[in-house]
Amino acid sequence: MVTTITDGVKVSVETIYQPEYSNPANDHFMFAYKVSIENMGSYAVRLLSRHWYIFDSNGAKREVEGEGVVGQQPVIEPGQTHEYVSGCNLKTDMGSMKGEYQMSRMIDNSLFNVQIPEFYLVAPYRMN
Repeated sequence: MVTTITDGVKVSVETIYQPEYSNPANDHFMFAYKVSIENMGSYAVRLLSRHWYIFDSNGAKREVEGEGVVGQQPVIEPGQTHEYVSGCNLKTDMGSMKGEYQMSRMIDNSLFNVQIPEFYLVAPYRMN
C-alpha cells in the first residue's frame, strides 16, 4: 500500500493482479486497485474529477481524465473515508499509475488538487 497526504486529504492505494481477466498471450494484463480517501481536515470536501497518468513498462504512456470516481462525486466529511475499487489494463505485466483528484472545500467552494501517490502494477510472477 502507498499513501500520500495533500491539504489534509489522505489517499492510499492497494493493487492486485487479476489473472482471470488477463490474457498474457495477447499482451492483456488486468489489475484492480482499491483507493481509500480520508478527509483529515476540518471541512467537508467533494471529489470533482480525476486525472490519471498510466505507464506500461514498454514505455507507453496514457492519460485518463473524467468526472468523479466510478460514477460518483462523493462528499467526504471530516474524519470520514471514501473507498472505491477500479481497474486498469496494461499491455505489459508491469507498469505504474499516479495522478490527482480535483476537489472543492464545501465551506467556500474553493478548488484544490490532491495527489494520488504513484503505485506499481506488477504481475506476481515478476516479483521474484
